[in-house]
Amino acid sequence: MSTIVSPSVAADDYLRVRQFSDLLCAPIGPEDATAQSMPEASPLKWHLAHTTWFFETFLLRRDDHYRSPFPEYEYLFNSYYNSVGKQFPRPQRGLVTRPTLDETYAYREYVDGRVADAIAAGLLERDPAAAAVLVLGLNHEQQHQELMLTDLKHLLSHNPLEPAYRADQFQPATPADRDQWLTFPAALYETGHIGDEFAYDNESPRHRVWLEEFQLAKHPVTCGEFLEFIAADGYSRPEFWLSEGWATVQRECWTAPLYWTQHGDDWSEFTLAGRQPVDPHRPVCHVSYFEADAFARWSGARLPTESQWEVAAAAQIPTGNFVDALLAADEPVHPAGGVRDEGPARRLFGDVWEWTASSYAAYPGYQPAPGALGEYNGKFMNGQYVLRGGAAITPVGHVRPTYRNFFPPHARWMFGGLRLAR
Repeated sequence: MSTIVSPSVAADDYLRVRQFSDLLCAPIGPEDATAQSMPEASPLKWHLAHTTWFFETFLLRRDDHYRSPFPEYEYLFNSYYNSVGKQFPRPQRGLVTRPTLDETYAYREYVDGRVADAIAAGLLERDPAAAAVLVLGLNHEQQHQELMLTDLKHLLSHNPLEPAYRADQFQPATPADRDQWLTFPAALYETGHIGDEFAYDNESPRHRVWLEEFQLAKHPVTCGEFLEFIAADGYSRPEFWLSEGWATVQRECWTAPLYWTQHGDDWSEFTLAGRQPVDPHRPVCHVSYFEADAFARWSGARLPTESQWEVAAAAQIPTGNFVDALLAADEPVHPAGGVRDEGPARRLFGDVWEWTASSYAAYPGYQPAPGALGEYNGKFMNGQYVLRGGAAITPVGHVRPTYRNFFPPHARWMFGGLRLAR
C-alpha cells in the first residue's frame, strides 16, 4: 500500500467519505438498522460503528495519550483483528440493540471531531504512516458502504411487505449487441498495482504473467441470456456444474438468481427499489461463482482468469454505473444496463462485480503489512474466488483495474455477475 496525501486533502476526503455513509443510511430507521438477516451479513448500525472503531483504533490510538470514552466498543465492533483483541460473535451482531442508533451516530461524531483535531494539530506531518492509515481507513469505509446496501437488500428481501430502500422508477436498459468478442494476443503481460496511488496490499507486487491468446466478451452476461439458461433446464443438468456447485444447487434448491421469482411466464426480482420485472437487457446480478461457471459451460465458453480481465481493463478509465452517480441522478441503485464507460470492452466497471476463474491467492513476492493491519487481506486467501470491476453499489473512485474483490463460491447476496471468455 502506497499513498501520498496532503493534510488538507486528507481532511476533505475524510469528511466526504464519512458523510456519504450517513447519506446512505438517511432513509433507514433504527428498526432496519439493527436487524441481521443471516450470519454473513451485518446490521447497518454495526457497519457505522465498526468503521468508526477502525479510525479510533488504528489512527487515534497512535497517540499513546489517547483514551477512548467507549472502551467496551472494542469488543463489540472489532470485526476480525485478532491481534487487537477478542470480537463479539459475528452471527449475533443483530442482538446488539445497545448502543442505540442515536448513540452510534454520537460515537461517529465524537471520533470525527478527534480525527479532525488530530489532522489540524499536524498528525500527518509528524507521522507519515498515519496518512497511509487514514487513506486505508477511508477505502475501508467505502467497502462497508457497499456492504451496507448489500446487507440491507438481503434484510429487506425477507420482509413479506418487500419494502423499498428507494422507491425509484426503473428505465428500460439499453440492449447490448450479442456475440461480440475482443481478441488479445498471446504475450508476456504485466499485472498488479504500480505507482504511488492507493491500492490494497493484495494488488501487489507488479509481476509478469504469460497469457495464451484469448477472447473476452464485449459485454457482461444479461438477464435475458441467463433466462435462456434457465429455460434450457440449466439448474437441473449436472453436466454443467462443478461437483460442489451441483451439491449446493440440490441442497439450497436454487432455480434462478437470488431475489428472482417466477409467476407464470413472468419473472421479477427484488431490488433496492422494491420488486421489479426482470429486464432482459440488464446485467444479471446475484449469481454465485457456481452459477456463473455453469452458465459459462452451458454457453460453450468459460470465465476469464483475473489476469485476462485485468489485461482487458488496463487501458480503460474506471467509469460506469456507481452508487454516487446513481444517487445524485435519482436513479435506482441497481445494474443499469447503460453504457457509461469508454473503451472496447463495455461496462467493465460498475453495474456488477464479475466473477473470474481465479482463486484468491497471493501474487509472487506478496508480503502482508506488518501488525494488525496485516490481517486485512492476507489471511483470507483460502477457499475464495476473485471478482473484478465494481458494482452499482460501489462508490465512485473506489475501484481500479487492479482491484481484487473476493468471496466464497457459494455467495450470492453480493452484486455478482459475469462476463464470458474463451
